[in-house]
Amino acid sequence: MNLLITPLAALGRQTLAVLSRLGEVVIFVLSAFSHIFRPPFYRREFINALFNIGWLSLPVVGMTAIFTGGALALQIYDGSSRFSAEAVVPQIVAIGMVRELGPVLVGLMVAARVTSSIAAEIATMKVTEQIDALTTLSTHPMKYLTAPRVLAAILVVPVLVGIGDVIGIYGGFLLATEQLGFNPATYIRNTADFLQPNDIYSSLIKGSVFGGIAALMGCFFGMTSGRGAQGVGQATKSSVQAAAVLILAANFLLTSLFFAT
Repeated sequence: MNLLITPLAALGRQTLAVLSRLGEVVIFVLSAFSHIFRPPFYRREFINALFNIGWLSLPVVGMTAIFTGGALALQIYDGSSRFSAEAVVPQIVAIGMVRELGPVLVGLMVAARVTSSIAAEIATMKVTEQIDALTTLSTHPMKYLTAPRVLAAILVVPVLVGIGDVIGIYGGFLLATEQLGFNPATYIRNTADFLQPNDIYSSLIKGSVFGGIAALMGCFFGMTSGRGAQGVGQATKSSVQAAAVLILAANFLLTSLFFAT
């Protein structure tokens, strides 16, 4: 009997732990959004977050997008040539970058760069008791640390996604015109004619959701980190893992919402 009960008990403990953690995340998210819309507003923290999340992420977003666009064009050309359908390369590159690859890759790059940075910074502040000092000074940590970062990510990541979409399409354009023999004017016209406003709106909305997820996970794991260097490292690792998984899950849900027939 014990051989049967012990595994079930372990499974029950793990399930309860997961549900408890999920509840903590939900409460944290609701608290973060409630603080965004309530004064005071720390403008300096918000501007710093805009700079760190937006401007400093541009190089990695640009490099990722241009290589992805070029690789996508090459793959589509190779696959479509088997059916003598090479002319669809501009359209498929455009829709692939704008609907899926652009927002998802930018979201994952932001998770890798920004989520880890936020988690490490806040976890270090917790270890060095700076968060306790904020509370002593009557400054709410959620208001000072979380709200500006989350708001900045929600606003600036769609801009990064838009830039990434354009650069990705340009990467496909460069490869198609320089290596595959496409006419530049025809390529641009086919791209512009094929994209619809819904494609662009969905891309920007995905960027806003992914930015919020990335910032929230960084703040949550930073705030709930353990003590010491090991706690900081664990918080950083867990934040990136959670942000990446949630971004991919949110992408599936949003794609189903926007494009389900």
